[in-house]
This record gives sequence, structure tokens and C-alpha cells, in this order.
Amino acid sequence: MATSNPAFSNSPAFSQSATKAIQWTQEPSAQQLDELYARSAATPDAMGRMTYENTIQKTVLAFVVLLATAAVGWFIPALMLPAAIVGFVLALVNIFKKEPSPALVLAYTAAQGLFVGGISMFFESAWPGIVTQAVIGTFAVVGVTLALFASGKIRASKRATQIFLVAMIGYAVFSLINMGLMLFGVTDDPWGLRGIEGPFGIPLGVIIGVFVILLAAYSLVLDFDAVKTGVERGAPAKYGWTAAFGIMVTVIWLYLEILRLLAILRGE
Repeated sequence: MATSNPAFSNSPAFSQSATKAIQWTQEPSAQQLDELYARSAATPDAMGRMTYENTIQKTVLAFVVLLATAAVGWFIPALMLPAAIVGFVLALVNIFKKEPSPALVLAYTAAQGLFVGGISMFFESAWPGIVTQAVIGTFAVVGVTLALFASGKIRASKRATQIFLVAMIGYAVFSLINMGLMLFGVTDDPWGLRGIEGPFGIPLGVIIGVFVILLAAYSLVLDFDAVKTGVERGAPAKYGWTAAFGIMVTVIWLYLEILRLLAILRGE
């Protein structure tokens, strides 16, 4: 199952087996066979393979870096805009880089942390308590999605992924149009088209927000599925950094969408 997360798309470890059959250049002797059978079984971790454990360790490290730099961004919100630009550039570098780089993944996470901290401070000053709500909401979505995936109750499918891709393209187009209307002053609503009243008096931004959060949750399913594939196929341990990068991209996106949804709801 190929994941749609661009963080994984250029990594062969998640699309083909990283293992190779052992071939003897000559017939092993009886003594060599005895020595082979006498050896203790090597674990995937000892063989330098990707495991759930070392992938979790890398993801946790990236998350710690995110929190640390978010604290800096909170107290120095002026770093928000340059950090957003740097984070975008580093995201592209990580996506198109064939081999994962721990330094680049952590640098991306650090830049995004500064951006997330700064924008969180902005929202918190306008709507006190909203950051705590967004953090709780993010952990809730991630936790529920992970639990459902681990239990086998939810899995990525080809048809669902195709629908997901179409929905993502539609959302990207909507976001660009909305941004253009706001920049050129076509709409004076602070949320642009999201502030338009929808069915039953519900702001369009709320409907779209819920829909996008569902998209982010499915993106997490794709991320977890990619990790599962990498582990099962014995991908090199370094690709755990690719997995950590992909998960961080989705979690940051999810948090920002929940933050915006809550702001629209509280602005009513």
C-alpha cells in the first residue's frame, strides 16, 4: 500500500523490500554450519533494521525538539514568519531527499516549533485557553487514530486513499483562493470564505474544519501504515527518521487545523 504522504513517497524503503537473500559463494562446511546454528538470533535492531521501538524513539526526539522551540517561539513571536519560510523550505528538502538526514529532520522540526509557538501565542492572546484545548484535541485525535489502527479496526485502502488525494487537492485549491481573496481585500472577514454562513447558520469554516481534521486523521493512518510496511520489510533503521518526519508533518497540520476551528467557533 503506497502512502500519499510525500514524506514517504521518495523513500524506497516503504515501497520495496530492503532485505536481500543471503547467498553462499561456496558450499558451507559442517563446521561453518555448526557455528551458524550456535549463534544467538540477532534482533532487527541489532541488524540495523527499522523497528517500532527505534522509530518511536526518533519520533519522540523530534517531538521534544518541537516543544522546546515552540517555547522559544511563544516568547519571541517575531520569529514566526521567518521560521515558517525556513520550515517550508526544509520540508521540501526532506521530501525530495532520497536518503533521510536526522539533522535536516530535526532542523525542520525546530523551525516548525518556532512557527507553532508564535502562532499559538497569537491565538492565545485573542482567545485565552484555546491552545490548551487545541493540544488536548490533537492528542485525542492522534490517540484514537493510533488505537484504531493498532487494533486493526481501521486500515488504509486504495479507494479511500484516492478519495483522500482528491479531497486534499480540492482543499489546497480552496485555501489558495481564500488566501488570494483576503490578500486583495475582496472579503473583509478575518477568515475569508470560512466566515461565510453555511447550512443551518453554521460557519463554512466549521464545516471545512471538521472535514480537514478527518483528512488529517486519515493521513495519520497512512503514516502508521507506512511505518508498519517499513518494519515488516526490514528497512534500514535510518528510515525511521523518514517516518518521524512524516508523522510530525501530519501532527503539526492537525494541531493548526484544530486551533483554527476552535478560533472560528469561539469567535461566534
